[in-house]
Amino acid sequence: MSFLRRRKPPENQKPTHPQPEPELEEEDNKKKELTPNKKIPKKAEERVKWSCLDNCCWFVGCVCTVWWGLLFLYNAMPASIPQFVSEAITGPWPDPPGVKLHKEGLKAKHPVVFVPGIVTGGLELWEGHQCAEGLFRKRLWGGTFGEVYKRPLCWVEHMSLNNETGLDPPGIRVRPVPGLVAADYFVPGYFVWAVLIANLARIGYEEKTMHMAAYDWRISFQNTEVRDQTLSRIKSNIELMVATNGGKKAVVVPHSMGALYFLHFMKWVEAPAPMGGGGGPDWCAKHIKAVMNIGGPFLGVPKSVSGLFSAEARDIAVARAIAPGALDKDLFHIQTLQYIMKMTRTWDSTMSMIPKGGDTIWGGLDWSPEEGYRPSKRKKHRSNAADCSADNENVSTESKARNIVNYGRIISFGKDVAEAHSSEIKKIDFRDAVKGSNTANNTCRDVWTEYHDMGLVGIKAVAEYKVYTAGEVVDLLNFVAPKMMARGNAHFSYGIADDLDDPKYAHYKYWSNPLETKLPNAPEMEIYSMYGVGIPTERAYVYRQSPSSECYIPFQIDTSADEDDKDKCLKDGVFTVDGDETVPALSAGYMCAKGWRGKTRFNPSGIKTYVREYDHAPPSNLLLEGRGTESGAHVDIMGNFALIEDIIRVAAGATGEELGGDQVYSDIFKWSEKIKLPL
Repeated sequence: MSFLRRRKPPENQKPTHPQPEPELEEEDNKKKELTPNKKIPKKAEERVKWSCLDNCCWFVGCVCTVWWGLLFLYNAMPASIPQFVSEAITGPWPDPPGVKLHKEGLKAKHPVVFVPGIVTGGLELWEGHQCAEGLFRKRLWGGTFGEVYKRPLCWVEHMSLNNETGLDPPGIRVRPVPGLVAADYFVPGYFVWAVLIANLARIGYEEKTMHMAAYDWRISFQNTEVRDQTLSRIKSNIELMVATNGGKKAVVVPHSMGALYFLHFMKWVEAPAPMGGGGGPDWCAKHIKAVMNIGGPFLGVPKSVSGLFSAEARDIAVARAIAPGALDKDLFHIQTLQYIMKMTRTWDSTMSMIPKGGDTIWGGLDWSPEEGYRPSKRKKHRSNAADCSADNENVSTESKARNIVNYGRIISFGKDVAEAHSSEIKKIDFRDAVKGSNTANNTCRDVWTEYHDMGLVGIKAVAEYKVYTAGEVVDLLNFVAPKMMARGNAHFSYGIADDLDDPKYAHYKYWSNPLETKLPNAPEMEIYSMYGVGIPTERAYVYRQSPSSECYIPFQIDTSADEDDKDKCLKDGVFTVDGDETVPALSAGYMCAKGWRGKTRFNPSGIKTYVREYDHAPPSNLLLEGRGTESGAHVDIMGNFALIEDIIRVAAGATGEELGGDQVYSDIFKWSEKIKLPL
């Protein structure tokens, strides 16, 4: 029947299951005959095609996915769950200091000023080159650091300063982020000032009674006034806060390099214009109740020497040892360490932390204040100045019978040199060495550092000097980086004043060196040195020459230099002492323990000083407790409950005596007595 016939499909419509053509079918049959019955699985074929890069990308992707998944779940869960789990394991959490002191009836009284340290304050772009299109008022420093990964060379270009002036390069303006948000968090989730701010708010503080003295931490202290009028703004804000709070003086809380910056400010504000702020000799006495320095590197940090000399610290040196050459290669079109050195050597502020006082403070070839330091004999209890000399006499005598670590040798070329007696070291003076051109670096002008102008003769001369003490480190840096140090020497000084009444010390280059300037005439003011102890802190380095290559940094920390005896404190080419992981206790504590204690030539009005040490106790569970509430680490101490409580009590009106005076766990008083500095 005709109605049962299938309709012929239209010419433009393809059949759903096309029949193979006879010729193609014959070819397929021939292939099947030639192909063995055993077939290679498709998954195996795919695995063969995977490269090392594919595996790396897959691994990184998995790690990132798991991390973000866990982070999402952590943030999605009720806030009480981590605390509930932690309390079930470790017991009840103590009340935060703000809650505890609020229950005691403490209320906001004195206005509080925060002075952030180096690298912890946010910086944002106000003007840039074409590569920075779309980044107006976006953070280049702090926040997510997204631009580091997206456009690294552009980021380095905009974070660098002019190598001649130490100020903005043409066409670039990077400025500090204003307000409390400038340094509350360094990156999302990593607090700096946020915990202290939140606890102060518990007893009634708010933005009108708290001020973040944000500044561009890259440039020299005096240049923050020349370019941004930052010192004038701090002066005006303190005056306004005091005036609007019934005349109650301010409590100033500097952290890290901020302690040096505020020391500079106290001299600037009293000095006559135009060099100073014109506030007069009694300005500090009228406006400041207390200066509570947290981790202040008053006498400098050896870590700054290794950073300027080879763009390294112990963590970077270890990374180089794990992956040799990785940090020197053209990774993502950026020779990592070379660009870091090029950028950081334009930051004049780094030179403010070069060790001050030379061999008198830091020791010489055969002695140092910390000689005899033994971690295994370290005290675990609180003591004060009266206890220290007697308590440690036996330790000092016992240590003399052992091989004493020569901490005074900040840089030694070779472990054998670091341990040898000074009479066995044959030194060839580098200061008169003739520098030559290094032909290997003629193609490296985009990552130019001053090493490229030294030549092989100059590099060899540095290594043949063998060992450098604190007094010689400044000469070393002047030799290897003369342009950088020319800027630094115009803004900072590293000596000890013979006569503080000499008119030359009225110059601003001396104002941030506590050994070359006087404290203000403010006998009712108090100064605190508050810092962590109980963490190995970099004090001296073992170096070696790097293998010669194109665009290289000629010196690096010798991570093969280790010592089995833990009391010798040598690991990965770094000698360590007691401190907060960044600032040795000697630098943070000496001035308040001895240099400013009582009426001295550095403290003629007899401002009361206190040493408050916080013994490091790491969190028992990093996931549940974060960075801990008893940390003594350089930045993590900002969340230390005991330190926060001390600050809140002083802000609410307490004095140092009411806090209990000195609180000491290290040998800072014993070490201070070994320093023979006329006071």
